[in-house]
Amino acid sequence: MIEQNQQAATETQVINMTPTATEKVRELLKQENDPSLGLRIFVAGGGCSGLQYGMTLDEEQEGDTVITLGDFSVFVDEMSISYITGSEVDYVDSLMGAGFAVNNPNAVSSCGCGHSFKTADGGGEARSCGCGH
Repeated sequence: MIEQNQQAATETQVINMTPTATEKVRELLKQENDPSLGLRIFVAGGGCSGLQYGMTLDEEQEGDTVITLGDFSVFVDEMSISYITGSEVDYVDSLMGAGFAVNNPNAVSSCGCGHSFKTADGGGEARSCGCGH
């Protein structure tokens, strides 16, 4: 029983969402009207810094870490969890456009748009941002 409580405490620190991002996810899930859906956050190769974030509405998959944020869940796959632990997701609406951005303490360099990053383990040199920032 104690182990489960420690796991729950750890999971709440995996990722945080600003109130603006939380409200936007709620709006998107309400439009889908499917209670099995949550927000999937993942990391994939690519982008101008070597790794990039992705987000989609999805169902829970085997091996996912599930973070419950009030009335919805966030799903993170096993490969992505180590890259984004401690990150904060925000929703930004600016003159440059609107969208989700990730503030990741694990990133040693990142793109100005908040979609691409490099970790200390990633090696290599940071390149200029290809997203216009």
